[in-house]
Amino acid sequence: MIVYSETKTRFREDVFSNKIETVILDLFKTKMKRSIGTSEVASWKNSMQYMDRILEDAGIPDDSRVGIEYTIPQSAKRIDFLLTGKNAQDQDTVVIIELKQWQQVKPTVKDAIVRTALGGAEVETTHPSYQAWTYAALLEDYNETVQKEKVRLFPCAYLHNCVAAHVVRSPFYAEHLKKAPVFVREDAQALRDFIKQHVKHGDRGDLLYRIEHGRIRPSKNLADALLSMLQGNPEFKLIDDQKLVYETALSLAGEAQVGGKQVLIVEGGPGTGKSVVAINLLVELTRRELVAQYASRNAAPRAVYESKLVGHFRKSRISNLFAGSGAFLDAAPDVFDALIVDEAHRLNEKSGLYQNLGENQIKEIMRAAKLSIFFIDEDQRVTLNDIGEKAEIRRWAESLGATVQELALESQFRCNGSDGYLAWVDHALQIHETANVDLDGIDFEFRVCDSASQLRDAIFERNQPGNKARLVAGYCWPWTSKKDPSAMDIVFPGTDFAMQWNLADDGSLWIVKPDSVKEVGCIHTCQGLELEYVGVIIGADLVVRDGRVEVDVSKRARADRTVHGYKKLAKANPAEARQVGDRIVKNTYRTLMTRGSKGCFVFCVDPETNAYFKSFVPSLAR
Repeated sequence: MIVYSETKTRFREDVFSNKIETVILDLFKTKMKRSIGTSEVASWKNSMQYMDRILEDAGIPDDSRVGIEYTIPQSAKRIDFLLTGKNAQDQDTVVIIELKQWQQVKPTVKDAIVRTALGGAEVETTHPSYQAWTYAALLEDYNETVQKEKVRLFPCAYLHNCVAAHVVRSPFYAEHLKKAPVFVREDAQALRDFIKQHVKHGDRGDLLYRIEHGRIRPSKNLADALLSMLQGNPEFKLIDDQKLVYETALSLAGEAQVGGKQVLIVEGGPGTGKSVVAINLLVELTRRELVAQYASRNAAPRAVYESKLVGHFRKSRISNLFAGSGAFLDAAPDVFDALIVDEAHRLNEKSGLYQNLGENQIKEIMRAAKLSIFFIDEDQRVTLNDIGEKAEIRRWAESLGATVQELALESQFRCNGSDGYLAWVDHALQIHETANVDLDGIDFEFRVCDSASQLRDAIFERNQPGNKARLVAGYCWPWTSKKDPSAMDIVFPGTDFAMQWNLADDGSLWIVKPDSVKEVGCIHTCQGLELEYVGVIIGADLVVRDGRVEVDVSKRARADRTVHGYKKLAKANPAEARQVGDRIVKNTYRTLMTRGSKGCFVFCVDPETNAYFKSFVPSLAR
């Protein structure tokens, strides 16, 4: 989606009339279905004045087209400024300009990372050349118009308030400057020449329109790309905060070799790239001949990743890369250079089959590693035994004398890059108050089905192209088929819906096995993994009464270990039990409803609850 799209002539008229920021804001509200902060509106006003002066040149065609705030497919990232036209060879061309308000830039020793003032503080952030190049690369990766028609992309950055260029154009950043040059305040003519070099003729074929409405290519799946990554191929371009986390972790790994114990806490919601960064770190640290392992409490991600490597790597090498979170009980101190803990919110206090071994998994991990990296989302804690909280990690780090650093991942790369959908899920489940009170204008396919059969059929249909759609449910049905393979676990009388839980044959590999679409998964076999489409059956453990979301833990199946110990807690402290139970059930459905990159379909067994979710969908609301 492009917020503003006009010819160069019309753009200059909007700037001259002193209304450009108002025009962009009005279009932003209409198209994005939300407003934006005053600081960004002010940046539009400031930056567009500078871009107007750059375009004040007869050599830049009047019928070239200006695009402002283009949302990159499959992400929540937006390109500031595009100019489309044709080059001297009559080839379609796009100049991509990343606009910065920065006045000063300071160097760092981290690749593609600089320091500058943002939000009232000096912080580390990605170099503007790296940012412009990765945005262009994402556009090329995901937009079929750009890829199939071989559209030429020329990214650059314009720091129109920055006077000194020596830092931002330092030889240390040469690799990124080659891919996307940087222009500062005194480089107005140089930026003009850059544009004129690539745009000789106007946008006669309406290229900007074709890009905006071009077919979106599927996003890359981490599990499918793992083998290639371990063979040294860069499968994912780390964007903005992902790159900062990656480079910070590598820097801390170096410090931990010569100094004290280091701990990095990385907080990020669903789809922000926690696992992508984690696996990239595993690959790079291993390449640097450091002893590193990827650890997770949930077996499903490890099993899926390992399955992709069977037949390509020795079993011993695969086992040296991946481990369960309880594997460090007897590990020697600092035997690992780095331990990368994904889904750290799922860590338990005790280890072992009966959770009766050791003292604390967080402590054991920190003790075993010089650098411990914890990727965490506290809103995905889904069992009574989950202890992964930032405060708990900090407490153990302090007791072990470790230095702690915290970063956040905010860039959204799931749910079609829709921050709005994720915020709406929090609102609908009444986890947090958010501004996204409905789904109007959200670029993500959400559907509420009238029956479980309708939900199943929709998921079966979506699964046909690439085996990337699955049914999941809250654990509200007993696992009858465990003892009787002919029995159906989830049955809706009076309908043709009768399916089994997935755990019998496929286990942790359920999400990738071709025939497992005929089975229903649960939180244990999908957390930490991604689908294109997810179908969620919301059971009787979550209902809506008079607009209020209510939780009933007693409706969970007796075999559900996620609420083991709830009855004991309820007797000892009823208020705390209600609070914990409410969090577990809501977090479970939040996690299930955010597994899809393209869409989520829902059916609720309770009619009032189904009607509640329908009320959020404009086409279904009555």
